[in-house]
Amino acid sequence: MSTVIDIADLPSKVGEHLGYSAWQTITQEQVNLFADATGDHQWIHIDPERAKSGPFGGPIAHGYLTLSLIPALLGQVLVVEGISMGVNYGANKVRFPAPVPIGAELRLGATLASVEEVQGGVQVTLDTAFELKDAPKPSCVAQVVYRFYR
Repeated sequence: MSTVIDIADLPSKVGEHLGYSAWQTITQEQVNLFADATGDHQWIHIDPERAKSGPFGGPIAHGYLTLSLIPALLGQVLVVEGISMGVNYGANKVRFPAPVPIGAELRLGATLASVEEVQGGVQVTLDTAFELKDAPKPSCVAQVVYRFYR
């Protein structure tokens, strides 16, 4: 369930955890398509047989594939109303504490860290984390920055 916030109300929500996306299963097909799109065809991602004897016991998703899911899954967590558009402005910090095995389920959680006025709108910083179902630590933690324009 998305948290719906009007752009004018964003500052009052700083520090609040906004919720979680639905669980999403990571497939080998997703990983292969990401490898083709980025040119990163490392065997730990695209060669399931070889990856079985590798350091993770099987193929894993690219860290940047996980990171790239933020915009899509964030839409399940936060909907900002009263805007003409929103743009991904960047990331302040990204870490990949745990691998994402093929077939794993993950979800995105987000906390509103800060809101700043910018020309024509606001800049929003979010602390995000991807949880792996039944795993002790997150697969990706990232502080991401968006701009929402009135």
